[in-house]
Amino acid sequence: MTSFREEIIGYVLKKYGASPEYLWMRYPDYAVFRHADNGKWFGIVMDVKRSKLGLAGYGAVDILNVKVKDPLLADLLIKQPGYLRGYHISRGNWVSILLDGTVELCEIERLLDGSFAATASAEKKRRIRPKKEWLVPANPKYYDIEHAFDEKDEIAWKQGAGIIKGDTVFMYVAAPVKAVLYKCAVTETDIPYRFDDGRLQIRALMRIKLIKRYAPDRFTFAVLGSEYGIYAVRGPRGIPKSLSDALK
Repeated sequence: MTSFREEIIGYVLKKYGASPEYLWMRYPDYAVFRHADNGKWFGIVMDVKRSKLGLAGYGAVDILNVKVKDPLLADLLIKQPGYLRGYHISRGNWVSILLDGTVELCEIERLLDGSFAATASAEKKRRIRPKKEWLVPANPKYYDIEHAFDEKDEIAWKQGAGIIKGDTVFMYVAAPVKAVLYKCAVTETDIPYRFDDGRLQIRALMRIKLIKRYAPDRFTFAVLGSEYGIYAVRGPRGIPKSLSDALK
């Protein structure tokens, strides 16, 4: 009988460094995968009698329980062949996947990755989220960023909430420039730093490396508003795809 059990165990060990845990003497083939930091489960492999799952035929079949973040997706999945409402974990959008070949292995791995992300700690979620692009303001009154990049291509900058290593920041220089001037890669974050002069507070720094310069008359404040719907740049913010495409 086909089963992806060993492939799943190998995948989790290689990608996440999580070994299967066999917690129940009564069910020696039940294997749990959990996060090392918060102890939460992100997958459970079980062998369950087909009759208990409402399936035709005799004997047992291996299944994998995963958590699906989106309840609508969970509802859609269980209507497709190879998916069932979570066996013994029906709450919290858990779904059981047959490991008998009905569902392709690549799809099972994709859902397992989603379960890992959905059950991760807040800090781990921040680290594993997809890379993001930010529009970050720079006030010439506090720092002469225009000349900073004339001397070196990497500088320290105030870290905005949510920004992680590998993100991209587009530096918007405030009045009198009022335009996006630089594209930078975030090379390091969470550098300890304390500064407070009553006007500006800094709790951590990041390092940003210059990738590209823009003409000061291209992505002006007026253009950001009229063409991309951005009417204020008071702090780090995401950017619409249309602006992202234009900046590239």
